[in-house]
Amino acid sequence: MFRDSNRTLLIFAFSASMMLGNNIMAQSVASPTPAEWQTHAEKTDYRETPRYDETIEYCEKLDAASPLIRFTTFGRSGEGRPLPLVIAATGGTFTPEAARRAGKAIVLVQACIHPGEPDGKDAGLALLRDIAITKSRTGLLDKVVLLFIPIYNTDGNERFGRYNRINQNGPDESGWRGTTTNLNLNRDFMKADTPETRAWLSMWVDWNPDLFIDCHVTDGADFRYNISYQYEHHDNSPAPVREWLRAAIEEHAGPASEADGNLLTTYLVFKDNRDFTQGIVSFISTPRYSTGYTSLRNRPGFLIETHMLKDFRSRVRGTFDLVRHVLEEVNRDPESLLRAVKQADEETIADGSAYNPSKRYPLRFEFTDKSRPYLVKAVEYKRELSDVSGAVRVIYGTKPVDMTVPLYDDVRTTASVTTPLYYVIPPQWRDVIGVLRAHGVRLRRFSKSATIAVESYRFSDVKWATTSFEGHVMPSFKSEPLREQRTFPAGSVVVPMDQRAGRVALYLLEPDAPDSLIAWGFMNAIFEEKEYAEDYVMEKLAREMLAKDENLRREFEQRVANDPKFAGSPSERLRFFYMRSPYWDPQLNLYPIGRVLTKLDEKLFLKD
Repeated sequence: MFRDSNRTLLIFAFSASMMLGNNIMAQSVASPTPAEWQTHAEKTDYRETPRYDETIEYCEKLDAASPLIRFTTFGRSGEGRPLPLVIAATGGTFTPEAARRAGKAIVLVQACIHPGEPDGKDAGLALLRDIAITKSRTGLLDKVVLLFIPIYNTDGNERFGRYNRINQNGPDESGWRGTTTNLNLNRDFMKADTPETRAWLSMWVDWNPDLFIDCHVTDGADFRYNISYQYEHHDNSPAPVREWLRAAIEEHAGPASEADGNLLTTYLVFKDNRDFTQGIVSFISTPRYSTGYTSLRNRPGFLIETHMLKDFRSRVRGTFDLVRHVLEEVNRDPESLLRAVKQADEETIADGSAYNPSKRYPLRFEFTDKSRPYLVKAVEYKRELSDVSGAVRVIYGTKPVDMTVPLYDDVRTTASVTTPLYYVIPPQWRDVIGVLRAHGVRLRRFSKSATIAVESYRFSDVKWATTSFEGHVMPSFKSEPLREQRTFPAGSVVVPMDQRAGRVALYLLEPDAPDSLIAWGFMNAIFEEKEYAEDYVMEKLAREMLAKDENLRREFEQRVANDPKFAGSPSERLRFFYMRSPYWDPQLNLYPIGRVLTKLDEKLFLKD
């Protein structure tokens, strides 16, 4: 009874957006579908989404019925479930090699990285059915090989329930956001902790898709759009790739989807969900996210975020329409996409082939105060002080309201770096090397120890997060560059930067990158002191140091005079001398990975 009461209240809260959603939906529908080929969502009038076994059964049924479909798997989940992959192609081009020989663009569409957001799964199954069975969309394979992952987070999908998505209007039951180790796969693309991500990366390296589409359902405020979307359009994405996406989406696929009856908008992140007039802040995906990661791989990544308050039917059909129109655009002009990704690859390889001290690659960004007007198709709302939370709450109505608000989409680069010719990693950092391998980064090894000139970093002001995030306690730090001769042992791993995956290596190994491995806590031990000095030992050594070094005496006395906190701390006063003594650990807070700016002698390497 209590649960039923809660559910009634939830449906009441959704009612305004549901009415609007039903009014805007005149979405395109293919020719009538034979009953035996209706998807589970269609059979249940979009009340339900299928479980894992039902989804696999439908995919296998497609494979058995059509020469255009091949069902396979690309790895296993943490609980051992096969990770499903459907390949749709003409002419038997079911392998990466066959697709490339045929000159076809390879498009990867992914659903259920968050299984509580199943819209892409049900849209994709219907699209495959229309391609292979009803034949109403067969033309989508003319110049494309389509890869479809119906459920990426298979274990989370089977944590199935009615109360997994409190903010969302249908289906009745769905899966859970995280894996069964409680990790979010859409935060794992760089650190690659999970078996799902390792399998995904292997599949990506094998296929090297030309375009990636990731299907989600957004949270946030109420408005009239049933679809929002996002693609990287700043300097974190190669210029040819972002220009291709801009033209493909803004000039072709987006307008075509709106002609089908959808309402589309850029991904809406309001500065204050309780006051739209404060405006919208754009979004930059760091590479922990899927579309940020594919940008590092020189590939366009397109994010679909349907609106959680719209009914499930309109969300699925909207996803179907937008994916279909993107595929139509690729088929219309595949050469422009293939040229864009080829140019981006060539630029990355060229940047890693010759060191250019004047060319810097951006690592971090921030939005400026500059804005431009943006028309939001909203609904009326009022604000009142809540006697429950004590905060201002928003009550949405049903009346359409158009409002022009500031959109903050101008960015500045806050951290950048030159691209070295190589990184060198001592062999003992096996977890770091393992992540690079998982990403398909080309690696070489030293055949013997080598003393070489490197750039590296010394860290200071190291602080620790107070809570775990995605299973990691992440440090923050300040980094200072340094140059020195450093000896690396035999077996040290060398990352040549003249490769397609060069940007991935750069973002993993540059400490100031937002998703670098050191930022994720893979090298926390370098910040830990292993030796220490007893006070009675340092008391004696400090006096000897003061007697021998007048400059040190002046520095110490000035510090005591000008820094009351230091002056009042016996341990910090003694530590002052320990840090300046020959006993201090020179490797503490020293980044063990070196940047090499000049060509290395081939004699240093093991033969490939």
